[in-house]
Amino acid sequence: MSAKRKREKKQGKRKRKSGGKTLAQRADRHDLYEQSVQDVEFDVGMVRRTFKKYFGRRPTRVREDFCGTASFACAWAADHRENLAWGIDLDPDPLAYGRKHHLAALDETTRKRVTLIEGNVLEASHEPVDVTVAFNFSYFVFQDRDGLRAYFEKARSTLADEGLLMLDIYGGADAQRTMSETREHDGFDYVWDQHSFDPIHHHAINHIHFEFPDGSELRRAFSYDWRLWTLPELRELLAEAGFSASQVYWEGTEQKTGEGNGIYRKVSTAPDDPAWISYMVAIK
Repeated sequence: MSAKRKREKKQGKRKRKSGGKTLAQRADRHDLYEQSVQDVEFDVGMVRRTFKKYFGRRPTRVREDFCGTASFACAWAADHRENLAWGIDLDPDPLAYGRKHHLAALDETTRKRVTLIEGNVLEASHEPVDVTVAFNFSYFVFQDRDGLRAYFEKARSTLADEGLLMLDIYGGADAQRTMSETREHDGFDYVWDQHSFDPIHHHAINHIHFEFPDGSELRRAFSYDWRLWTLPELRELLAEAGFSASQVYWEGTEQKTGEGNGIYRKVSTAPDDPAWISYMVAIK
């Protein structure tokens, strides 16, 4: 933690003695998650550009699986007057947040082009879409090959004849050990806690915590019980599910800093990075 953050915490603790709610008590975990984890504008652009590269046209219909607050689905609808979006999630809590903060913020015409479904991604149905996305590693909830293959088969069935399934995935040696990483944001710290990892089954328990300048915390604001899938496993299962091909999009590196530059390109081989995040694109 930086010296600045330490001073802020000490000052915050002194202020709290005067009474009132802590910053953690006043915070909304969904808002904090969106600030620290998601970049929906980037994802919308990535989906638009990738689809056009494969099919030479602009996609209009998108399905967001495990949509949470549906920030991506709403951003997609707002991106173009012809865009339609479906968001599916089992959990009513983030969906309620999304309806209040994202759907309600759209104008009436755009709002009509978003359909939010509280339900199972394996069961929800609608008209075929150009792209189905499962971002933020959400499909890691499927922890055996049969379960993940069944999801990929369902995802393929949601697509039009010209269609893509887009996933993100993380990995590297650092992903396979217990550790925590803290990132500073405006008004809070985001803590990624890799709580446990079983190398035999690739079973991972992860948590997200939020820490505030007044010393208060939101511990385990989000918790995940996942299997850490690998790129070869995903490509094999996508092929078994009937996709004609799959490609990996790897992030480039900023030469001066050695950090990722936010530019993802299709690759056939990649460097041995200790920690990486990539996109997987499967073509129907």
